[in-house]
Amino acid sequence: MEFRRWIIDGEILDPERGFEPRALRVEVREDPLTGHTARLLSAAGLLPPQDPDELRALGERTRAGCPFCPERAEAATPKLPAEIAPEGRIRRGEALLFPNLLPYARFSSVSLYSPERHVLALDELTPRLVADNLAAQVAWARACVEADPSAGWVSINANHMLPSGSSIFHPHLQGAVNPVPTTMQRLLAQVPAGRFRDYLAHERAEGVRYLGGRARVEWLASFAPLGPCELRAFVPGVASPASLDEETVEELGAGVATAAGLYAELGYGSFNLALYGAPPGTDGYPLNLRMICRSSLTPFYRSDATCLERLHWEAAIDTSPEELARAAGDRFTKPG
Repeated sequence: MEFRRWIIDGEILDPERGFEPRALRVEVREDPLTGHTARLLSAAGLLPPQDPDELRALGERTRAGCPFCPERAEAATPKLPAEIAPEGRIRRGEALLFPNLLPYARFSSVSLYSPERHVLALDELTPRLVADNLAAQVAWARACVEADPSAGWVSINANHMLPSGSSIFHPHLQGAVNPVPTTMQRLLAQVPAGRFRDYLAHERAEGVRYLGGRARVEWLASFAPLGPCELRAFVPGVASPASLDEETVEELGAGVATAAGLYAELGYGSFNLALYGAPPGTDGYPLNLRMICRSSLTPFYRSDATCLERLHWEAAIDTSPEELARAAGDRFTKPG
């Protein structure tokens, strides 16, 4: 398997050096699975660190009218139809799941880590909170696929904090069960099973971006990221979130919590997550997970989504995957 990259050199006359020539370099990388490309820039501090006081201050300002907080959640959130959940909502530990009022699939859900936790910084996402929230989504997805077997494309997603695209401050996951895939689900499902195996084998052997894992889930820093500090995870032998067993949900929860803790240590406060499923039983497809950092929640913050990301489908990133892997160390292989 070829991990293709190109170096593009340029030059400017730098005003900070008396207009002396200064060499510039951009590295373009191609993802071995989908073929998308990414651009790695020189370190530029494009995403400033999250100020925890700013985060908590906005949390307090948004708490009063939040529909997900405990004093309003029961009355303000919708209920699931009886064929999906006879009780109207799904609970796992502190997690609470209900339908999305703004659906974007045949079935759409929202699941709170906890109605009680309106402010949830990244280093507060514990394995227990994440695993219970994932378990609620898995139970819901399984019921939806059973109710409509034609809706076999399941994903579990997160817009954590407002810079990631969330319209509500209160942290939550979102689920989608649909008869047609999203573009990225389709691209990943078209990858031959052997190519996934070769990709993971190459990363294990090279050992530069490979982060390890435990029994069921393997983590690595993405060779050609879709966004800043992209982490990827693969669950071989499981095609759909609806097929996840309890032990794998626990391991995924621990891994996502570990990733969130790493992001917090690196100074970030917002992320996106997608767990891309293919129809249950799809032969050779490993469940794919992606996480990327987003801009911090600060006044006049710079969005990390530019014309390159949104219109060219190509990320421009100033932290290399290898730097991210060095920062991660062995934390993905440690017991929870």
